Amino acid sequence: MVSFNKTAEILDDAVKSKKMLSIVGSCYVEYWGRAASKLPKGKRMLLIKGDNSIAIHQNRLLRPTNYMMNASISWNQEENTFILNARKSNPKESIKVIFYEIEAAHSYEMTCSDDLRLFGSEKDLSNQLMQDLSFLEEGLKPVQQESPLRKGVIDILAEDKNGNIAVVEVKRRKADLNSVMQLHRYVKQVERIKNKKTRGILLAPEIGKHSMELLENYGLEFFSFDFEISNPKAKIKGINKTQKTLFD
Repeated sequence: MVSFNKTAEILDDAVKSKKMLSIVGSCYVEYWGRAASKLPKGKRMLLIKGDNSIAIHQNRLLRPTNYMMNASISWNQEENTFILNARKSNPKESIKVIFYEIEAAHSYEMTCSDDLRLFGSEKDLSNQLMQDLSFLEEGLKPVQQESPLRKGVIDILAEDKNGNIAVVEVKRRKADLNSVMQLHRYVKQVERIKNKKTRGILLAPEIGKHSMELLENYGLEFFSFDFEISNPKAKIKGINKTQKTLFD
């Protein structure tokens, strides 16, 4: 067990030095803000990071049970308990953690880096498709990437061998109803702006049954594809067209 006095020393040094701090112990938690919640007495882990974010974790799920960003943190001892308070004013929120006993309290020097490089993002896949769309369909040529509309941004605006406009949307995960409705909305906007027949092409690793039915009702097209993630970029491995349209 770690004494409350020792915990206070470690916590004080961590907050001043912007270290990462972890405290594990038996505690009760109250949250007040956008809603209100209470956690009964139980063993949990509290994390405080150098940016004054605080999170309460239990031994399940990835997300914290309670959390707060940019908090003002204070602590005190009272009636054989160690009490930690985190507050912020905009929006008004507070977390109160009452520790009855503390098993571990550690702080760590952590190196921060903003140089996160994401491979296999939709932008990464779109960049690759801008180099060549002919493997989707002979004569299909990319015209513009990230074409802005009044509400949204088209991944790729293309033209097919017959001079038709094609709106191409890329999804790195399973396409859902929102993906289909988004593409349909983009197609209708482009048709109004260009006053020209416009196709809609949705690319994703897979699509749900109801989403596929809606896509077909709208007269849109779907291509399934597979990709592998490597450094420095993702590579599209294969494209399969799953249904015919009026343009075939």
